[in-house]
Amino acid sequence: MADFEDSGSPPPPALGPDSPLTRSRGPGARPTVEPCLFLSMLALALQAPLSTQYIFQRVSAELGFSGNRSRGCNSSGGPEAQLEQAVEVLTSHWNLYINMGGFAVGLFSVTLLGPWSDRVGRRPILILPGIGLTLQTAIYLIVMYQELPVGYFLIGRLLSGLLGDFNTILAGCFSYIADVSDKQSRTFRVAVLEASLGIAGMFGSIIGGQWSKAQGYISPFWLVLALNLASVAYVLIFVRESVTVNGPSKLFTTEHYRSVCRLYCSQQEAGHRYRLWLYAFSLFVVVTVHFGIKDILVLFELSSPLCWQSNLIGYSLAVEHLTYLSSLLGLKAMQLCVADSWIAEIGLVSNMAGLVIFSVAATSSVMFTGHGVRFLAMATTPVIRAKLSKLADVTEQGALFASVACVESVCSLASTLIFSSLYPATLYFMKGFSFLFGAAMLLIPTSIIGILGWFDTEVQYSQFEDTSQVARLTLDSDTCSSQNEQICPDV
Repeated sequence: MADFEDSGSPPPPALGPDSPLTRSRGPGARPTVEPCLFLSMLALALQAPLSTQYIFQRVSAELGFSGNRSRGCNSSGGPEAQLEQAVEVLTSHWNLYINMGGFAVGLFSVTLLGPWSDRVGRRPILILPGIGLTLQTAIYLIVMYQELPVGYFLIGRLLSGLLGDFNTILAGCFSYIADVSDKQSRTFRVAVLEASLGIAGMFGSIIGGQWSKAQGYISPFWLVLALNLASVAYVLIFVRESVTVNGPSKLFTTEHYRSVCRLYCSQQEAGHRYRLWLYAFSLFVVVTVHFGIKDILVLFELSSPLCWQSNLIGYSLAVEHLTYLSSLLGLKAMQLCVADSWIAEIGLVSNMAGLVIFSVAATSSVMFTGHGVRFLAMATTPVIRAKLSKLADVTEQGALFASVACVESVCSLASTLIFSSLYPATLYFMKGFSFLFGAAMLLIPTSIIGILGWFDTEVQYSQFEDTSQVARLTLDSDTCSSQNEQICPDV
């Protein structure tokens, strides 16, 4: 576990019995944990909709619903529609119970495992959650084949949450990239990870939809199991440790939780700490809007005036996931001439403009125009993650990204509470009001990042002026020393 990323020199001497020693710096273009995140996200993108559809099928059979579901513009108000509504409500409740169980346990484990990785390395927190997700999939398969009550899904979800869940893989991957990248390349490396999430989600949506249509919901779960196993195998075989440590470290100790608190509450470097708080809050708002829009987007497209069929919804989801890739390419191009803070601002403006178009969309062409305008929408989150990483100490990366993973878990709950409640409440006066509300929320991080970016630019310019002044005075002094002291000005 003490391997260096790409170093031919021997490791530095130990600093102490429990001290992380160094973070290795690898080449910027070399893949490291990106395949691990891609495989895990692909498995998650396959599993989430398939498990929901399976629960819907089981609940339908229990309540006697025939499955002839009427959608969007063809909905009716007869007994069949009321039974369909009862099935949807019960399915959403089961999803809520399962996800809440995983969230509660995962919140405890990710804040434990993330800081622990600062002492024992990143590989353990990439392997343990992969094992947990594999066990969860295995339990899901047993429930499906044995036709056990869907409540047994909760056992698999709790087991996965106990071992870290997908959020710990996210924290581990982003911490690893922070370890092996320098500050100049970190934003782009984080954006590559974000793009891996989007591309995996796109492939998962396409593969899962076509496969389940052809062979049902059980067969694709074998691919989910294989992908989780492949992720664990990849880490074991190909991922070198990025953290060099001296000796073991206890897992079950409150010190890991205290390290997260110290990260945000330390009295030292107060300027960095308030930036951490502001950037973390900005990330919370951006991700909450992102999750909330995803929750209501399909409902908006299914109903009037769009009344889309499944093929158009599939294209819409594919374009939505392609935003990750277009944002990556745009970020790489803009880095040549624009500072990271202003790249985040451009991404937010792109996102807000697309949401405004969504709010007034009454035709398919306008809706896809909104998707096109949002082609830089995902350029904001990698910039914020990189900003947070640069503000934290090299020995605090695990604690930092563990806290970020917790923030994103809270975002998923907040987005459901806000947007899933707002959307039906505003249908009677403006169907697309939720999109406008999301765009208005994004004004908050736009202001915060803009002010911090402007302030950082002013500080850097001031430091440049001070450095130039010192250099000029030094040059004048050196010139005078070679001349007659009587004609030299006082410096």
